[in-house]
Amino acid sequence: MRLPDDPEPPFQINIVPMIDVIFAILTFFIMSTLFLTRSQGLPVNLPQAGTTEQQSQEQFVITIDPSGNLALNRTAMSLETIEAQVRANAATGQQPLVVINADTSVSHGTVVQVMDRMRAIEGVRLAIATEKP
Repeated sequence: MRLPDDPEPPFQINIVPMIDVIFAILTFFIMSTLFLTRSQGLPVNLPQAGTTEQQSQEQFVITIDPSGNLALNRTAMSLETIEAQVRANAATGQQPLVVINADTSVSHGTVVQVMDRMRAIEGVRLAIATEKP
């Protein structure tokens, strides 16, 4: 029981639960932004180029890793299998865009060999993946 002349207890704001909520929201936003990036190729060190352009259409991504292994849209395949799949898509009348995603340490000859096989397919457009400096 309080008497009328007793001082009131001081007003307090407990901020510890509020800080917990803010950190939970911050963690949610950080984790959700990690899933917003779209990566179709395997992780390689791309060469840098100042004149890069973003391509916006259905595309095949051929990745050449540092040891020279090939992958089409993240699935390891031989060059002959990749060529057959791209040729089958080009036969439907579409003009597929083939993006070559080669590591900087891959030999020039390997990249040229892949490019040559893709250019032999009628209607295929080629692009080389780079990153801005």
